[in-house]
Formats: sequence, C-alpha cells, structure tokens
Amino acid sequence: MHKLRIYIDTSVIGGCFDKEFAEWSNKLFDEFIAGKKIAVISDLTYDELSRASENIQLKINEIPLSFREFLYRNDETDSLAREYVKNKVISEKYFDDATHIAIATTYNVDVLVSWNFKHIVNLNRILKYNSVNMLFGYKPLEIRNPKEVLENEEEF
Repeated sequence: MHKLRIYIDTSVIGGCFDKEFAEWSNKLFDEFIAGKKIAVISDLTYDELSRASENIQLKINEIPLSFREFLYRNDETDSLAREYVKNKVISEKYFDDATHIAIATTYNVDVLVSWNFKHIVNLNRILKYNSVNMLFGYKPLEIRNPKEVLENEEEF
C-alpha cells in the first residue's frame, strides 16, 4: 500500500510548539512516527530549522529515519521557484516559500503541508502555483494544512 509522501515546511515543525497549531502538527508527527505516512524534508527546511530554537530543531529527530525522505534544492527547483516569482505568484522577498513549492513539485510529492496561509496554503496562490506548474509540464501540487491530511478515525 502506498504511504503518502508529505512535504513539511518549517511551520509544521514549529507548529508542534504553538498553542494554535500544536494539536494538529503533533497528530501528524504521530502518524509519521508510526510509519503511516512519510515525512518529506528538504535541505531548505533544515536551513530554516537551524535558525529556530533547539526544541524545534530536535523535533524532526522523533521521526524514524525509515519514515523520512530527504530532498535537495537543485537547478530545476531554483528555476521553477524563479518562474513563480516571474509569473507574480509570489514576490522575490518570499523566494524561500516559492522554493518549498518548487521542491515539492519537482520531486512529485503527494502533498505539501504548511501553516503559512499567506504565501502557501492560500487558494488563490495554489491556483497560480499550479498554473505555472502545468505550464512547465509538472502535475498540479496538492497543498493543505496538517489538519486536512490526518487519517480519519471514523469507521465506515
């Protein structure tokens, strides 16, 4: 059975320690730890974590290595992120946010999750990101908040 490959940005990890988001971020981490889903983490996320408090930096280590996948920026991801800026999906000031989208897109993850409602989990921007993706031959990227990707515990 296919396990969802879920790209997580820094907001999801930090969300584990934020009163507003902790319940949902920690439930998602529980699913990663249990091996129900694969946590996809990029070198950009690690760079951003290096500027966070130690408890946030260490949180990612709770996920067993066998349930983590590591992705790296490259010429293709940088080029696609520049296209988001060029096509006015997002400004140059938020290039790292564009890069998260580009990494998840080029590596064909199942879904990107974030608590960044201004630049990432925003319907207008999602439509624009995906129009650029399709223009350059990529499939549309699912972008959600952590609450939306948790397993439904109800029986059918």
